[in-house]
Amino acid sequence: MRLALWQGPSPQGDIAAAVATITQALSAAGAMRAAALVVPEVYLPGYNQPDIANKALPEGAAPLLALAGAAKSAGCALILGYAEAAQGSVFNAALVIGADGARVANYRKIQLYGPREKAMYQAGDAYVTFDLQGQKAAVLICYDVEFAPHIKALADQGVTVILVPTANMMPFTYVVDYTVAAMASSHGLSIVYANYSGAEGDLAYVGGSQIVGPHGEVLAQAGMGPALLIADLPARDPARLSTQSADLRLI
Repeated sequence: MRLALWQGPSPQGDIAAAVATITQALSAAGAMRAAALVVPEVYLPGYNQPDIANKALPEGAAPLLALAGAAKSAGCALILGYAEAAQGSVFNAALVIGADGARVANYRKIQLYGPREKAMYQAGDAYVTFDLQGQKAAVLICYDVEFAPHIKALADQGVTVILVPTANMMPFTYVVDYTVAAMASSHGLSIVYANYSGAEGDLAYVGGSQIVGPHGEVLAQAGMGPALLIADLPARDPARLSTQSADLRLI
């Protein structure tokens, strides 16, 4: 399966500009026959914006419908990080739009990071899984992927690929240098990790977006600047897959 991610600067609250950027990235990914494109965390309206609650989007909002049309035109699924308005609250969410433009799934971040996120968002309480070209896929968001129990839980459900919008900032370079690949290799699944580049307010993003295979191999990785990455996931080799999940002894 061929997957894509887009890394770039925050749209800084300009949702129309964000939709235009994603539409262009979808077109390029679709032309390269990618099954899906992953974009960063809370890309609508931007992760470190002061008025996120006022720009959170409900189901059926015009920007989401526009991106559903763009995904359909490109023939490429989209995993979109956005601020979701629902149930009288705001969630740090990721919407999965199919290559046919249909709403496939909506995931809400479980592991909210730091006092800002905990004050701004309501935490999610469930995993979501879905079929992606015959593979069982799931979504996590940023900090979620750093928790091995979440990766194990999804692997134990038969998930083979995790799609991760993120907003990883300085000084946490170890996540892109070590953590993502270690999580993939330890649990025998692929991870697509889509980060920002540049700065947004008082945050400087580390870039380093990557597509990692099920044996921990980094198939593609961005530097510090904007990038569209596309890579083919290798077939899982049973002889190379980690058996940690089955072998774990709890004492």
